[in-house]
Formats: sequence, structure tokens, C-alpha cells
Amino acid sequence: MLRKSILICDDLVDNCIILQVILEMEGYKVECATSGREAINQIQLHKPDLLLLDVMMPELNGFEVVKIIRQDQHLQYLPILLITAYKQMIVPKLTHINVNRVIHKPVDSDDLVDIVHEVLQT
Repeated sequence: MLRKSILICDDLVDNCIILQVILEMEGYKVECATSGREAINQIQLHKPDLLLLDVMMPELNGFEVVKIIRQDQHLQYLPILLITAYKQMIVPKLTHINVNRVIHKPVDSDDLVDIVHEVLQT
């Protein structure tokens, strides 16, 4: 059986590594990108089954990355989980952003695994 692939995009490498370890222990194939531009390039080369995307990043923030992805007809249905430390400011922006879920930092590993299983139906 093929393992589901997940791309994690966070400008803080430590956050990527923590999430990667949690998800690899669940049997997922995990890659990391440290910028929105890098994530978009990786997705266009090899579409993952799921994108975990930090909101606050330099250059391209998570909202901008989602907008670019959703404009690509081959990627418009890619499941995306937004990860953010901000609770208040994100709600108004979400009305215009098509993502599957929002996960708040600090990320609870059990919640993360449950949400990923639910979105990927694994």
C-alpha cells in the first residue's frame, strides 16, 4: 500500500521537524518546505496528499500560498490544513480562504494525528 504524502511548510525548521516526526511515526511520507515559494514549487513537481501550512511566513504568507494553489486547476482540491498561533485575526480572513481546517499552535500531537487521519480518510 502506498503511503500518503504530506508537505509541511513552515519557515521555522524546528516546527517542521517536530511535525515531521509525529506524522512519520504514523506512517506518512513527509517532506518539508521553509517558504511559501518553496512549497508551491514542490507541490507543482510532486503533488502531496495533504499540505500543512503555517500562516505567518516572510515573503509569501499562508493565505497567499492558498490563493495561488486554489487558482491552479490541478491543485484546487488539494487538502490544506492551516497552522497558526493567532486566534482572533484569522477568522475574518478565513471567509475568503478555502482550507480544510485550521490548527492552532501549540499543536497538540494527538489532535494533529486525528485531524490528518480524518482529512486523508486513513
